[in-house]
Amino acid sequence: MLGSLTLKKLKPGDPILIDNGENSGLRVKCSSMGLKTFSYRYVSPVTDKLTQIKIGNYPNLSLSEARVELARLKNLRKSGLCPKAERLRHLEQVNQQRLELQQAAQKKSFTVESLVETYLRGFIEDRYIPDKKDPNKQKKVSGARKPKGQAETRRTLYGDAVRVLGLKSANKVTRKDVVDMVMEVVNRGAKVQAGNVVRELSSAYEYAIGLGHFDDEFANPALLAKASLKQTKVKLTSAKGKRVLTDPELRAVLEWLPGSGFSVTQKSIIRFTLWTGCRTGEVCDAQWRDIDLEKATWHIRNPKNEADRHVQLPTQSLEFLKQLKLTTETYLFPSMRTGKPIQQKSLSETKWQLKNADNLTNRRKFSEAQRWLTSIEDWSPHDLRRTVRTGLSRLGCPRDVAEAVLGHSAKGIEGTYNLHAYEKECKLWLQKWADHVDNL
Repeated sequence: MLGSLTLKKLKPGDPILIDNGENSGLRVKCSSMGLKTFSYRYVSPVTDKLTQIKIGNYPNLSLSEARVELARLKNLRKSGLCPKAERLRHLEQVNQQRLELQQAAQKKSFTVESLVETYLRGFIEDRYIPDKKDPNKQKKVSGARKPKGQAETRRTLYGDAVRVLGLKSANKVTRKDVVDMVMEVVNRGAKVQAGNVVRELSSAYEYAIGLGHFDDEFANPALLAKASLKQTKVKLTSAKGKRVLTDPELRAVLEWLPGSGFSVTQKSIIRFTLWTGCRTGEVCDAQWRDIDLEKATWHIRNPKNEADRHVQLPTQSLEFLKQLKLTTETYLFPSMRTGKPIQQKSLSETKWQLKNADNLTNRRKFSEAQRWLTSIEDWSPHDLRRTVRTGLSRLGCPRDVAEAVLGHSAKGIEGTYNLHAYEKECKLWLQKWADHVDNL
C-alpha cells in the first residue's frame, strides 16, 4: 500500500508508484524535474478505453486528499460517467461563463462614443494598415467618404449624438433616448442636421452590429427612432425652398443687418453671398489662394456639382476684399475661436436664435432683432442665393447667364455640347445686380 514515507523518497527515474486495495488506480509519477503528480488510471465506461486523469501535484495535494478525490472520481465512473470527459465539460462551462462575463463587461464599457469612434475610424475615415510587402511601412486605406465628408460626419455625430448620449452604454440606448436627442435638434430649428444625426447614428449601430459588438437579438435604437419619427410625421428634411426676398424686403434686411445679432464675420458672409450668388457653404470655405484681386475672380475648386468654376467679382466685393485682406490670412471668413472656416450652420442657428429670442437667456440682446424679424415673412441665409437668381431675371439677365452665375451646369444634350462658361456675361450681370443692391 502506498505510504507517505515512500512518496517523500520518490525521485526522478524511479518507477511509478501504484496504490492498491480500495485506492487501486491511484498512481504517482516523478518527472525529470522532480515534480510528483497524482493521477487516476481507469477504463472509461463511455469509450471502454484506458484513460488517465490528473488529480494534482504533491505536496500541494497530500496523499490523503488525493485519495479523497480518487474516491469521488471512482463514484463518477460507477455512475456511468467518464471522469475526464466530465472535467473537460466542466472546464468548457467555466470558460463559457468567463467569456460571457468578459463580453458583458466589454459591452458595458462600449459607450456611444466608442460606437461612434469604431464607425468613424473603421469605415468613414482614412486609416493605415501594415504593408504586407514591407512590414516597416504602412499602407493607406481610403475611407468611405472624401476628406470633407469625413470631417462633416465626425462633426455631425460628435455635435449631437456624442454630446447627449456619449457616456451611455451603447446597448442600453433606447428608442426614446434617440428620439429625445433628435427632437432637441429639431426644436432648435436644424431639421436637416437632425436627419443627418439619426441617419449617421443608425449607420454606426449597423456597422457595430456587423462586427459583433451586440447580441443577435439587439435592435438598432436609431433605426427604431427613425421609424417612430416618421410615424409621427416629424420631417427631418428641409422643405423645397421657394422663399425669395422682394426688393423692399431686401432693402429692409440690408438696413437691419449692421445692428443685427449676427457676428461681424456672419454679416460679411451674407453680404458676399448677395454680391456673388454663391452658396453660403462655398463662401464660408473660401480661401485667399483662390482669390485673384487683379482679375477680379474667385476660383471655386470643389463646388456642389464637382466642376471647377471662376466667379466674377463685382467692384463692390473687390473693395470689400481689399479691406478684408488686412485682417485675415488663410481663409476669408475664419472663426475667431478656431481660425478654421466658420461653419455654415452657424448662420441658420444664429438666425433661429434671433427669431426665437423669447426662448433664450439673452432675450434682451435679441429682442429688437426679433421684433424686426417677425415683421416680415421668415427667411433663411440660403434664400439670398435664390433671391440673387430671381433678381437677375427681373433685371433682364438671360437664363443661361443667370444659371452660369449660380454655377448650375446645363442638363442633357446642351450640357454635353455647350461648354461656354459665360464669364464675360456673368461679370456684366453680376455688376448690374451689385449696383441694383446698392441702389436699394
